[in-house]
Amino acid sequence: MRKENKQLQHGANKLLLVDDDALTLTLLGTLLEHAGYQITQAHSGEDAFNIAMVQHFDMALLDINMPGMSGLELAKRLKAETEIPFMFLSSMSNSDIVKQAVDFGAVGYLVKPLDTFNLIPTLEAGLARAEEISKLKASESNLTNALAAGRETNIAVGILMNEFVLDRHAAFEILRTYARSNRRSLIEVATELLDAEETFVKFKQLVREKK
Repeated sequence: MRKENKQLQHGANKLLLVDDDALTLTLLGTLLEHAGYQITQAHSGEDAFNIAMVQHFDMALLDINMPGMSGLELAKRLKAETEIPFMFLSSMSNSDIVKQAVDFGAVGYLVKPLDTFNLIPTLEAGLARAEEISKLKASESNLTNALAAGRETNIAVGILMNEFVLDRHAAFEILRTYARSNRRSLIEVATELLDAEETFVKFKQLVREKK
């Protein structure tokens, strides 16, 4: 089951609320809608997961203890199959439960019954933490891609140097000129050259075996 607020300010954060307790879900949804968030509700882990697979959310608030798919199991699946950050809702606040929530990757933890005074600050802190983590992941991904691109380009330049007896600068300029004239990226051309070289090596090996 789901409910979406239709009268929202532009750019409001989209939240997925998951709790099998209808009263808690209604109360939390109403409070957050009045605070300007866009709300989608789910009464079970299964329903929430199906919604999360077709919609983007800035945060999911998950009750831990639910029949069927628990909040912990839902968190595992969200972490494995989506980019949606999550916080836990629970009536339990002991240190073991909090540690378990952190281990599952939660960016925050709300204790029921909800403290309405601290609800929004806690949620905003979780959203800020989720954004920080997202930026770190993006930076790491960009760095990995840049290193891979640099490595393949260097190998391609080395192939040209060896094949045509060129210095490094001349080989790089040839690679870049070819990429520009064909309106392709340097990494695409470098990868194509590496693939061609690998194929050529296989042909040479096959010819040797036939002799």
